[in-house]
Amino acid sequence: MGASRAVFTFLGAAGLSLALTTSAGATVPRPATGPRTPAAAGSAAVTVSPHPAHGGVFRDEQGREIVLRGFNVSGSTKLYENNLLPFRSRADAAASAQAMRDLTGANTIRFLISWEGVQPAPNRIDTGYLDRAVEQIREFTDRGFHVLLDYHQDLYSAHLFHRDSWYTGDGAPAWVIRAGGYPRESCGICFLWGQNMMNNTAVRQAMADFWRNRTLRTEAGEVGVQDAFLTQATATMRHLARRLPAASFRNIIGFDPFNEPFDGGMESRSGAEWERNHLIPFYQRFRAAMDTAGWAAKPAFVEPLVFWNTGFFEQGGLPESPPLGARFVFNSHYYDGARITLDPSPAGDGTYATAMNRIRNRAGDLATAPFVSEFGNKLSGHGSDRTPWMLRAMYQGMDAGVAGARWWADPRAGGTVLSGTQWQWDIYHDRHHELMNGNPDKVQTEGDAWNDEDHSVVEMDDAGAVTLRLDRRLLDRLYPSAVAGDTLAFAYEDLARSGYGGAGQQRAWLTPPATMPAVSALVAGRQYGLLVWRQPATRPNGPTELHLPASFPAAGTAVVSDVATVHGVPAAGPVSVTREVGARTAQRLLVDAADSPAGTVHVALVVGAASGAPVTAGQLAAARAELLRWRDTVFAPAARR
Repeated sequence: MGASRAVFTFLGAAGLSLALTTSAGATVPRPATGPRTPAAAGSAAVTVSPHPAHGGVFRDEQGREIVLRGFNVSGSTKLYENNLLPFRSRADAAASAQAMRDLTGANTIRFLISWEGVQPAPNRIDTGYLDRAVEQIREFTDRGFHVLLDYHQDLYSAHLFHRDSWYTGDGAPAWVIRAGGYPRESCGICFLWGQNMMNNTAVRQAMADFWRNRTLRTEAGEVGVQDAFLTQATATMRHLARRLPAASFRNIIGFDPFNEPFDGGMESRSGAEWERNHLIPFYQRFRAAMDTAGWAAKPAFVEPLVFWNTGFFEQGGLPESPPLGARFVFNSHYYDGARITLDPSPAGDGTYATAMNRIRNRAGDLATAPFVSEFGNKLSGHGSDRTPWMLRAMYQGMDAGVAGARWWADPRAGGTVLSGTQWQWDIYHDRHHELMNGNPDKVQTEGDAWNDEDHSVVEMDDAGAVTLRLDRRLLDRLYPSAVAGDTLAFAYEDLARSGYGGAGQQRAWLTPPATMPAVSALVAGRQYGLLVWRQPATRPNGPTELHLPASFPAAGTAVVSDVATVHGVPAAGPVSVTREVGARTAQRLLVDAADSPAGTVHVALVVGAASGAPVTAGQLAAARAELLRWRDTVFAPAARR
């Protein structure tokens, strides 16, 4: 995380000569410099595949189109009090995983890995650090989570900053900074920490050295700094593939090679040119390292130049990259740079449709799937009163790239449902004890304990219970976790309030047209979602699944569909409910259209109808008739049942 604090843009091999040893003394071979022969590739629970209408999508082992939704765990990896890992213990990881599954129905996490944690010395890999990471990862994979691993950096390294600095960073280990011989850092008069990327000479020189693969003289000999990074990354991936059980490794969906890359003030004339000359070649090297380490079946989740798609500048975005295809994912962040800084207006219906469509479209141009690995906003301080609806609008834009007021008239314009992980999930919120830059006189205890940020959607009470800091209706969302076919459209009305703790306005953004009075009456004042999908020529091996929020109890949920229509969802049948994998309380809705001919367009309207006026059989029948007429009109020439 970091892009939320800045609104600036910037214009923009040989093998490692050292042999590394692990903490157990084993030699880690340097990466080959010639063509690589992939090691035995582990199977993957998630792959990237084409979509007939929307470019690339994710699919599971059953062939179903899936949506990955969850959180980053967590910024605590940046903290020395946590030993550069998301959690202080395996028990904390377990508690966090269970709470996330039950409170939000999330199915994915982005798990941060620290270069400094992996490689504390130029010739050593800390396998103990990696084994502790394995323990924490397993608490999530054992509960059915998908895991995206992320090599995280912010301002390149914490070791660039002196003990009295206003700011800090994370990423590169101390030995890299010592060997670099950088000047004392200073951002001058910087109101936003991201300004360091433009104004801090030490940060800029160190980052530029990485892209140039500068040769460093270390206590263990000479080494190219980018070579060193790739060597330890290869060792990390080999170790994880070896130590994770096969089922857990299958749930690792890929690796994010470099968080929020920036150019460091290199000689490039534009962000796109810098990406072409330096960033894309680095990603190709990382992709080769994945193949070498046994990760050939998993994509690299590659990020564009940071600040792309922030609302201020459009530099970068990999426009000069060749098509990425299924071995890469276009991985963007989204923070509203305008509202974080200058724009005092609140977010509302359709605010982020354009921004999210830009991510969809760029991924389509690159012939791969899109992913939003960071999005969010602060939960305290100036402007945080707008956060609930900013987040609501971000989720709305990820569900469908069209405003709710227009969705029923033009649902096809919504595009694919975006997968993503919100920043962030930190069970230690307001319970930190981090010495900023090692300074005992600057102990960080509040918020995220890092650069005055406060983004965590959870906190833990004195009894160890994990609780949400935002309206649960915002975070525990109906979403299509697995679709047995090709998704054509999806939208969700969450009715989340504009304030905290149940305060603020409640306003529906997704409003059916006047030509559908029965549907309008059924959903009025209620949370609801609508999924439209097409039956493929080859039927996936499994039903369509939607996460069912806690506000949709099975007995009070109405489903209006061409497959079946019910009020009170049973435990068996073409429309049924079952427990989420690994959950104690969270549930999922199953819609099984197995007998439908190829090309059939299915619809499923899911309504949280536990309260309000009683739902009658006649009302459901009328709503079904309206819904099927709408389907046959909007999605013509659809197959009719």
